[in-house]
Amino acid sequence: MSGEPGLELRGVRFTRPDGAFRLAADALSVARGERVACFGPSGTGKTTLVELLAGILVPDAGSVEVGGTRVSALSDDARRAWRRERVGLVFQGFELLEYLSALDNVLLPYHLGSGGAAPEARARALRLLERTGVGHAHDRLPGRLSQGERQRVALCRALVTEPALLLCDEVTGSLDPRTAEGTLDLLFEEAARCGATLFFVTHDHGLLARFDRAFDVRSLAGGAA
Repeated sequence: MSGEPGLELRGVRFTRPDGAFRLAADALSVARGERVACFGPSGTGKTTLVELLAGILVPDAGSVEVGGTRVSALSDDARRAWRRERVGLVFQGFELLEYLSALDNVLLPYHLGSGGAAPEARARALRLLERTGVGHAHDRLPGRLSQGERQRVALCRALVTEPALLLCDEVTGSLDPRTAEGTLDLLFEEAARCGATLFFVTHDHGLLARFDRAFDVRSLAGGAA
């Protein structure tokens, strides 16, 4: 690790609009390039934390900084542009577009931008699909993919822009143990190559030893993690 800031949360407070859930994160600091796992029971705020780090949600109080950018202070449009360019995000529900092929789903961050996918981006997308075992299905729509294949396509989409921050919310949940280990191998390799910070949410305690450190999301309300 470089010691440079990867992400910083300070005094964060967030309440869902219906008031049904509140998250408190007094302090969280992750160095650039560090591989950190977050765990905890369902309903304790892991996904909310990921959404705050990604700039999908904005805290009611406190600050969220990633790579020196105070994300929580950006406008909606600026956060969307920043997320598209700097963040690789894998959701629990994959969020694939059903009318796009697997390859075009991987390339979606480029299509959403002002430019489009350059030849090198397309080559990188195909390489990632091959690495994850779904290269043969690059032209298939999501409806023709298995649950595990859909998950791997979502993972490739997160990696294709070579992001500074990788946020993974239960990405190995529907994978068999061998495939899950291979997925972690790919994440670690790509994160190291890009110098990316990896923030990984999981229920699988068997994976925690592979990370630089791991913490229970409930500990954030009581101090630094």
